[in-house]
Formats: sequence, structure tokens, C-alpha cells
Amino acid sequence: MINIETKALPLTMTFRMQLRSFARAVLLRWVQFKHPGLRADLSSMIRDNLFARLLQGKYIVQDYLQKRPYKIIKYHGEFQQELLFTLPFAYWHHLNGTLRQTISCNGTKDLYFFSPEHLERFDKRTLSGTTSAFHIPNMTHSNRYSYRKWRQVPLKKQYANNIFVFEKPVLVIANKYNKEWSLPPINYFDPAILKEIITLCQDKFQIIYNRPLPKHIVEDNSEIFDLQEHEWIRQSFPGVILLDDLYHKHSEQVNSFNHLQLMVYANTNHFISVHGGTAALASYFGGTNIILSNPNYGRETLLGEYKTIFPRLSGARILHAHFREDIPALIEQHFLSNHASYLSQKTNQKAGLSQPKPQNLM
Repeated sequence: MINIETKALPLTMTFRMQLRSFARAVLLRWVQFKHPGLRADLSSMIRDNLFARLLQGKYIVQDYLQKRPYKIIKYHGEFQQELLFTLPFAYWHHLNGTLRQTISCNGTKDLYFFSPEHLERFDKRTLSGTTSAFHIPNMTHSNRYSYRKWRQVPLKKQYANNIFVFEKPVLVIANKYNKEWSLPPINYFDPAILKEIITLCQDKFQIIYNRPLPKHIVEDNSEIFDLQEHEWIRQSFPGVILLDDLYHKHSEQVNSFNHLQLMVYANTNHFISVHGGTAALASYFGGTNIILSNPNYGRETLLGEYKTIFPRLSGARILHAHFREDIPALIEQHFLSNHASYLSQKTNQKAGLSQPKPQNLM
């Protein structure tokens, strides 16, 4: 007979865990009452966001009375959630004088440029790093967010430069090609739509194409596949610049691939991007961002996030393309008409953003 010794949890810890479980159960009932018929996963996410906000009550004295640097913010979950929730939370603490340290994944130092001490500790993003982030007031998808401890992070102002400036205004096509929700790729630009976008825009814009390769970024639970479009673009559209090529050319001038993205994006007012962290990053720089996001997958469309937190990141105008075939009409209407240029300027003026003066043309 094998005897297995078990160690009981301290009584205070057991009580605390039971209290947390009870509070989450009560909040879930409240969400179900307020939103009858809502999908179970969405109800749970809204509940988790409410619970995370309640937990912030523990820090009232430190955040609003003592106001000394104490806050250590650690995150290694999905990139979109880091951009939507964690980075603005950390920036609020920076402005509040209470930020002590930030800890995240490799290549994130330049995102946290304001942090007094940033550590790059993780080489892999995990789903558990997302679902357990209750120390962040907004921790997951929701129909409503709290902006009490959330501030716009001025990435455009911080990284605007005179290096990546061209004769024509820049249009960034931000693509991805990876597994989504354990399924084959769903939200991505295939060669057919890429050809149509480039053909439409190449006369008016300097197009920069960006699909980060596995060697450039920290991967999560979504396997990255090879679309094999880079060489095709080089051969078929020599006027299009690949961000991968810029990275090879300027590797000694930038800290990481993420740093290069920030510098190029900071000089851009026109983006066409795809669902996920790709779209979230492109929403940080004002101007207009056309986002391809299939409404039959994910939670952003169901919870209205392209009308709430995405434009809040920088004041950008977010245009939601449900399907690939929606994109050309949005380009014609918002990027190629004279009125589109005026609207883009007004959007940046409203957000307090300006463009650098050309000095070093490439």
C-alpha cells in the first residue's frame, strides 16, 4: 500500500480561494441576468473583466494616496491582449508615478519605452498567460471596458522619425498566416487579394508589406505557416518594400523587429491589417486602419470592440472588413478619393498627431 501525504492549504488561503469562487459565481449570474441568451464563453469573459476590476480595490491606498513606485506588471499572454489591456495599464501607472517594473516577452522593450525597468523574460506566449491575468483591470474580451487605469500609449510620437520617409505616403499591409482557434488560417490576405490591393494602391502610396516570420516574433499557441508570398511580391511588384528586407538593411539601427515595426508604423497613416495582434498594433498610430476580421470567428465583432477599444488606442479610424471581397471598396472610398486624404488629416489632428518632415529618403 502506498501512502501519499498531502499538505493542507493554510486556512486563510482556502478562505480566500472560496471567496473568489463565490464572487465570480455571483458576477456570472449577474451577467446572465443582464444579457440573457448571451453565449456562455462571452458571459464568462465579461464576468472575468468585472472581477478583475473589483480586485483593483486592493490598491486604492497605493494608487491614489501613497503614489510611490511599487507596481510590477508581468504578462506573457496573447499579443493582442497585451496591446489592448496590459500596455495601456502599465502606461497609466507610469503617469501615476506608481510603476516600478514591467516583465514581458522577448522583443517588447521598445513597447514599454516608458518603464523604469523592463525585463524580457519569456520566449513563448501562452494561453494561460492571458486567461489568468486578473491583475489587469481589463483582461479579456468584453462588451464594456473601464478606462480608469488605462491610458493611450504615444507610440507614434515616441517613434516618429526621419529615416523611414518616402516620396509618397506610406501604406502598410500588415498580414499574418497562422492557425486560428485550432483551425487552418482564416483571417489573412491571400495572393489574389494582395494583387488587387497592390494594383489599386501602388500609384498613390509607397506600399510596405509586413508579415512577420517566426524568427522575428515570439510565438504563441498559434502555429505560423509559410504563405510563400515574399519572393512573389519581390518579383511581381518591385516597388513594394518588404519589412523583412528593411530589417536586414537596418538591423544595426534597430533593437529588434518590433522596434522596426514601431518606427515604420509611426510614419504611417494608412493601414490594411488582419484580425488579432496584427490589427491591434496597426491601430496604435492614428490615421485609418482597415481590419479584415471574419465575423463568424472570434469575439471582437460580437462585442463591438472595433467601435470601442480599438479606436481608443490612438484615435484611429477603424474600418471593419468582414470578408476579403469587402476590402477594395473600402480602399476606393477611404484611401483613393480626395476626401479620404482630408479625413485622414482631420483624424490625426484630433488625436494630436503629426508627421515627420522628409530628410533621408530611401
